[in-house]
Amino acid sequence: MTYYIVKLLITTVLIVLISEIGKRYSLAGALLAAIPLVSILAMIWMYVDTGSSSSAVEFSQRIVWLIAPSMTLFIAFPILIKKGVGFPLSMLIATTLTIAAYYSVIYVVGKFGIEL
Repeated sequence: MTYYIVKLLITTVLIVLISEIGKRYSLAGALLAAIPLVSILAMIWMYVDTGSSSSAVEFSQRIVWLIAPSMTLFIAFPILIKKGVGFPLSMLIATTLTIAAYYSVIYVVGKFGIEL
């Protein structure tokens, strides 16, 4: 149980720290957010939990296919805001478009025999 609390605290502290830095220094916050800290932590936790790097390798290979559709959020959100759409609706639309992009990529690569 202590192990899970430590994992939760480390992950939470990183996310809060990045958001606090981002409020003061947007470039530094963006740089920290762009670094795949959550993915790195997930791979570390996988390795610690299993003692094997194979699950982290598989995880990282699947992430590669999902990088492009994740850009949908970062393209759609500012466009919507600049068009005068409010923050909550912009976030909802951009997130929905991103989810659709993920499913589209998963579907298309599946047609080529690549299973994500």
